[in-house]
Amino acid sequence: MNKSKVLKNNQYHWTDVERKQYKTETTNFKDIHRYGLLGEKEEEQQLNSQTRYFEIQPGGYSSLELHRHPHTVVIIRGKGSLILENEIHDIDLHDVIFISPETIHQFHADQDDHLGFICVVDRYRDRPTIPSQDQLDVRITNPEVREKIKL
Repeated sequence: MNKSKVLKNNQYHWTDVERKQYKTETTNFKDIHRYGLLGEKEEEQQLNSQTRYFEIQPGGYSSLELHRHPHTVVIIRGKGSLILENEIHDIDLHDVIFISPETIHQFHADQDDHLGFICVVDRYRDRPTIPSQDQLDVRITNPEVREKIKL
């Protein structure tokens, strides 16, 4: 049976794709939602990856986290900034980002605009962790990054 499909988009909402809470177990994020586009449903188990869309409202941010798995991010809406370990990067429409394993990172919609991005990860992966204060003290030495981090 052919399980191929097309998910139609209308203003950053996809047919038959539910808008979900970003996370529920922590509170170190603000004004962000996620959409599981491909790879989460029973009929999509043949995919080795999951494709998700995250949208951050102006002024919001993702959790500060790190994990053992790499992932790919493509900005498809708006602009903002990204903490990648000890650096801050301005990010804009169609930028492509590689986040390597064990990299502390956090997305910010801090440019008075929505920030929407497609994120592709392996189906089987570890769960993100929040960096400890010891990790932050050793790895984040840039004062601008320290000031920008939201916990």
